[in-house]
Amino acid sequence: MSADYDQLLDATIRHLEELKSRGVQQVAVAPETLRALATPGRRTASAPVPAPVSAPKAAPVPSPFKSAPPRAAAPVARVAPATVVPPVPAEPVVPAHNVVPPADKAAAIAALRERTMSCIKCPNLAAARKNVVFGVGDIDAALMFVGEAPGADEDTQGEPFVGAAGQLLTKIIGATGLTRESVYIANILKCRPDMPEKTSGNRKPTPEEMTTCLPYLQEQIDLIQPRVLVALGGTAVEGLLGKTLGITKLRGTWQTYRGIPLMPTYHPSYLLRNQSLSEKRKVWEDMLQVMEKLALPISEKQRNYFLKG
Repeated sequence: MSADYDQLLDATIRHLEELKSRGVQQVAVAPETLRALATPGRRTASAPVPAPVSAPKAAPVPSPFKSAPPRAAAPVARVAPATVVPPVPAEPVVPAHNVVPPADKAAAIAALRERTMSCIKCPNLAAARKNVVFGVGDIDAALMFVGEAPGADEDTQGEPFVGAAGQLLTKIIGATGLTRESVYIANILKCRPDMPEKTSGNRKPTPEEMTTCLPYLQEQIDLIQPRVLVALGGTAVEGLLGKTLGITKLRGTWQTYRGIPLMPTYHPSYLLRNQSLSEKRKVWEDMLQVMEKLALPISEKQRNYFLKG
């Protein structure tokens, strides 16, 4: 075996090892080259030695020997691409909302209000109501509260949560550092549930009434596009999620409605009936979670509300 052949063989081996170090697993070589390397005795020192065909996509490496005369290219063995497994998201992906231009949003909200004001889908409610209670607040709000239905005060004034429960809700909103004007407040029902003659108080909306009125609220939510929803009381949770487990079991646990994080909590009227610090603290713990979800600043004083000293 000639010295020239040994040098060329060593150079070829170095070349292949370098390709291997770069991750190349297969190299296409012309049949003539393989025969030439296998039979060194038929070659003279001056004869050109064909070069191996470069691997696909490999960086060019200077050949240590002369190239063989031009010939037809040998078929290139292709390596099957590796299967790419997409990463699994840590949390369910929230569907992206369409961004509505401010002018279009305001016009759409106004049109929705007009349709709601003239609704007579529930004849008994339409006949008994004084006002349709559409909703109030910032139509670009990041936080939206949803109650069950208007009461007597709301029916009279045409605005949700203006009675005693509404005043407490306003205080809760203020404790987070927000204002009533910076959030949005609405109900499952836009009309006060009718009451039998000579009776007072409020009755729970029927499932049929909530199903009939819910599309108006859904359209409100889709237009306002809040980052977080708060459902006030078991009836609101039932109307939105269809869950009847009871607010005691659901409060404080994140749910999802139309792709938006939803926090169930007690209705302010419950806190008016139950003044214990422990129940107030539960509602406040729910609101602390809401504040964290919205990345609102939380002071130590806020974290310690309703905790016994």
